[in-house]
Amino acid sequence: LCIMNQKFKKKQMMKKVLLASSLCCLFSSAILAAPHWAYQGDAGPEQWAKLTPEFGQCAGSNQSPVDLMGMVDAKLVPLVLHYQAGGKTVVNNGHTVQVGYAPGSTLQVDGISFELKQFHFHAPSENLIKGKSYPLEGHLVHVNSKGEIAVVAVMYEAGKANTALTEAFRALPAKVGEIQPLSSSISAEQLLPKRRDYYRFSGSLTTPPCSEGVRWLVMKQPVEVSQTQIDAFKAVMHTPNNRPVQALNGRVVLQ
Repeated sequence: LCIMNQKFKKKQMMKKVLLASSLCCLFSSAILAAPHWAYQGDAGPEQWAKLTPEFGQCAGSNQSPVDLMGMVDAKLVPLVLHYQAGGKTVVNNGHTVQVGYAPGSTLQVDGISFELKQFHFHAPSENLIKGKSYPLEGHLVHVNSKGEIAVVAVMYEAGKANTALTEAFRALPAKVGEIQPLSSSISAEQLLPKRRDYYRFSGSLTTPPCSEGVRWLVMKQPVEVSQTQIDAFKAVMHTPNNRPVQALNGRVVLQ
């Protein structure tokens, strides 16, 4: 019985490590122990669910990203954001470039407070809006006290340079595992559009372990970033880091 209990605890601990790696993406021994996955080749998206039982949800029916279409008018309540200037570090984890965020910035969804943990980027965009792809997409990842996740997604298009990205990308780490401190704190508020209309659907993390039950809040209005900023991110990633869109499987996209 003692041995069985130890095995159960070990399995539960592995799940927590994998989830933490997707949320925080810190280059640590915990992540190094996780199975290798990639965006191309033998460890690419089509194989994620087969790489390890812990990635089994990658074959689930409520996966992200999706092509948002057939929206249903639900008169969604406005998002309540309380963001402080909290971006402190930039890390290249091999799958994206991510800005770690200091505690204290929150998003209110369904009457529940979610704390902003980090934001990161994908090029090209992972989600599509009515079939349209964007050159860059940002994900602002929030977690509540129960470990539930809410992601605010922002689409970016080429135009004027974005102030927050100018600071974040000034110290883009070229090497996997490299962490760079920011010279001044970044406010995630600058990553968002002026209009906060959004689409909502239930989905998953877009990276292994692809945990489902994630609240997705996709901004309708894109934000301008410069082509230089887009190219700088792509140069560090070397290859596209977007998971292909997944079937909606009857899910409703609200607006």
